[in-house]
Amino acid sequence: MLAQFTASLPSAAGGQQNHTHSIQVLRRLLAYLGGGEPITEHAVHSLVALEPRASLQRVVFFLHEHGLLAPASDRPAAVSPSLARLDPARTDARHLQAIEHKLHRFPQAMADQLRTWVTVRRGQGRRRHPPADFTRIRRDFHVVLPVLTAWSQQGLDLRQITSAHVTAALTDRQGHQARGVHHVLLSVFRALKQERIVFTNPLAGLSLTTPVRLPEPLPSDRLRGLLDSIDSSMGRLAVGLVAVHAIKVTDVARLPLTAPDLARGTLRLRLRDQPHTVYLDTLTRHLLDAWLQTRQQRWPASPNPHLLITTLSAHHPALPPVSHCALRRAFDQTGITPRQMWRDRVLNEAQHTADPVHLVHLFGIHPGTAVRYVHAAHPDKALPSIR
Repeated sequence: MLAQFTASLPSAAGGQQNHTHSIQVLRRLLAYLGGGEPITEHAVHSLVALEPRASLQRVVFFLHEHGLLAPASDRPAAVSPSLARLDPARTDARHLQAIEHKLHRFPQAMADQLRTWVTVRRGQGRRRHPPADFTRIRRDFHVVLPVLTAWSQQGLDLRQITSAHVTAALTDRQGHQARGVHHVLLSVFRALKQERIVFTNPLAGLSLTTPVRLPEPLPSDRLRGLLDSIDSSMGRLAVGLVAVHAIKVTDVARLPLTAPDLARGTLRLRLRDQPHTVYLDTLTRHLLDAWLQTRQQRWPASPNPHLLITTLSAHHPALPPVSHCALRRAFDQTGITPRQMWRDRVLNEAQHTADPVHLVHLFGIHPGTAVRYVHAAHPDKALPSIR
């Protein structure tokens, strides 16, 4: 086992001399616990805590690949949350525990009503449907948490909420914040009415009108020297893909290692569940070559199938894509958000053409989005709106 583990270690590890310590951790695990039965994550964490220079991810991934890692279900506090992705049941339990922690702030009546909403969102209500992801449920719960807290402090539960309460809550908010609260409250009361907890929906017939803001170009002086301000080859590639080819940063993070075709100078990905091909320019090809060389030098044996990886994800047992924070750092160095950069690129292309079909083919965006950007670039041209 030690020979196999040593052979799986990369020859270069970005300057981190931790191979000896990782081998020592695995040696102790096998010497004390043997290799015949799975080893609990708690045991691995305990030894790595005594040897902080060892690579936890390498040891855990090796044991997982060889069927020697046993999730320690009786010790949830000792397990890193990132490793919970190996076990979907444990992930669901972790999310439920976080939701329950927030529900304890509310009176019993409102807490039970919100539990009903969570049950419906998970597809377990009277009408069966595909379950919503726990991450989305927690995000929606966070959006309406201030409104629900204010209502509970007034001694109200969701059965007593009227259209006047909802209107007052929306009036105190503007823009995206108001739309988010309206959307989640609509989901809450629809679920409660479906389960016959409430008899009327206070949001029925209540529409939220917001002005449509047209995209505006970024000042040219903010676009100069973008790549020079970024200190990593991965960050420069991510910014280049967004700024030049208008690939959204979430799609950049999920790019597989097989996406680039260096012989043809293309990048193959899926946008809106459809295959899409990006033809790389000279600058982006240089950025891609620089990153692939860095990736090969630092993590030549990484099993992670994604194009962009970090020290944490290179040998993570769940093989996740690069995190949002890792990519956001590069955009923070430029002073421009990924959304602003993407919007400026699409608008710039729309200024050179009045054909929304061209934008759809070039960037893989929705036809309605293409028409909106053509409207912004050419307000004198009247195009039919697409829903």
